[in-house]
Amino acid sequence: MTPTAVLAAPRVEFQSNWLQVLQTGFMQHAFLGGTLVAVAAGLMGWFVVTRQNAFAAHALAHIGFPGATGAILLGLPVTLGLAVFCVGGGLLIGLFGSRGAEREVATGTVLAAATGLGVLFASLAAANASATTNVLFGNLLAVSTGQLAVFGAFTAVVVLALAVLARPLVFASVDPAVAEARGVPVRALGVAFVVLLALTITMAVQVVGTLLLFALVVTPAAAALRLTARPAVVAVLSVAFALASVWLGLVAAAVIDLPPSFFIVGLATLIWAVSLAVTRERYRAGRPGDHPAAAPLPLVPAGTS
Repeated sequence: MTPTAVLAAPRVEFQSNWLQVLQTGFMQHAFLGGTLVAVAAGLMGWFVVTRQNAFAAHALAHIGFPGATGAILLGLPVTLGLAVFCVGGGLLIGLFGSRGAEREVATGTVLAAATGLGVLFASLAAANASATTNVLFGNLLAVSTGQLAVFGAFTAVVVLALAVLARPLVFASVDPAVAEARGVPVRALGVAFVVLLALTITMAVQVVGTLLLFALVVTPAAAALRLTARPAVVAVLSVAFALASVWLGLVAAAVIDLPPSFFIVGLATLIWAVSLAVTRERYRAGRPGDHPAAAPLPLVPAGTS
C-alpha cells in the first residue's frame, strides 16, 4: 500500500443499484428486525420518559455489554448473552430500587459491576473486535433468521404484557403514590416494566448498539410527548417515529454506503428537533396538557380500592 493510499480521504459513495440492494435477503431481514424493535421500543418509550427511567434504559444497555462480550468469548449467540444480563440486571434494579433514590443507587451499582465484567470480557475476546464493535454501535444488516425469531418472540411478549398491564402501569407511572394508595401493586408493576424494558433493549442494542440506544428507546417517545399528552396517542406516534427512523435509515444506507445506525440515529434526532420547533410557542405559553402528568388518569383497575 502506497503512502498516497494510506493518506487518501475515505469516500462516501452513492450506490446506483440501491433498489437491488433493498431486495437482498440481508436487507429484508434488516427491515423485519428493525420493524419489530421499533414497535417494542416505541411502545415502551412513553413509560421510560414518564417514569424518568432514561438512566435505567441507558444502564441496562451497558449492563448487557458484558453478556454480549461473554457470549462472544464462549462462542454463544450474542442475543442470549444480552438477554441474560439485561433481564438479570433489570430484575436486580427492580427488586432493590423500588423508590426513586433507591433505584438510582441500585442502577449505578449494578451498572458499575457489569461495566467491570464488560472490560474483562472484551479484553479476553480481543480477537473478535468486530463483533464487539457491533455490540457498541449496532449492525442491523447482520440480523440472522434466528435473531428474527427471537425478536418476534420478545416483541410479542412486550405487546401482550402491555395490553394486560397498560392501564395500571400508566396509573403507577403518572402518580405512583396515589396508585399505591388505591391498591395498585406499584412495586410488582415496576419489576415487570424493567423486565419488559430489558427485553426491548436486548433487541435495540443489536439495531443501533449500546452507545446509540436512546435513538429508539427514548427519542421517538420524547418527540411524541412534545405533541400530545394522551398515552394512547403518544404510543402510536412513538411507534410511527421509530418505524420512520428505521425504514428511512435503511433506505438511506442502501443509497449511500454508510452504516444504517448513523442514519437511524440522525433521523430520530431530526424528528425530535422538529417536534421541539413546532411546539416551542405552546410550551412558552405554558398551556395545559403539555406535560404527561396533565393527561387524564386511567380508571383504577377492577379489584383495587
